[in-house]
Amino acid sequence: MKENRSKSVFIQGAISSEFIGGSIAKHQSKTSIGAHNIFLGQVRADIIEGKTISAIEYTAYEDMANTKFYDIREATFKNFDITCMHIYHSLGTVKSGEICLFVFVSSPRRKVVYEALEYILERIKTDIPVYGKEIFEDETHQWKVNN
Repeated sequence: MKENRSKSVFIQGAISSEFIGGSIAKHQSKTSIGAHNIFLGQVRADIIEGKTISAIEYTAYEDMANTKFYDIREATFKNFDITCMHIYHSLGTVKSGEICLFVFVSSPRRKVVYEALEYILERIKTDIPVYGKEIFEDETHQWKVNN
């Protein structure tokens, strides 16, 4: 395990391009890394029953979610030959077009980063207690269906 169990993966609001760039830049000089893979989850302006989503308000059981994220990290490091990994998820309101999930994986080998990233994303989707309230342009809302 390469990271402190008590570190939170949550960021209030949208995840900025500056934050993402800074996280990636930390790994440019590591000569043991041959590949990076990045996933950016972005809030879509989906149209549901004629109404357009303008934002999603994310909430979570933070302690439980951080523990689950930690477990995903440990399992990923155990099962894949990766060098580093970052996972960050937004809490609060994130507008359509903004980033709400940032996952970054590095490894000596290209194929590994694809496999590891897919594994991480599937685990996040099924295991993490983060909930989204879709807010429509008319200010009505509904709870997001995880798909």
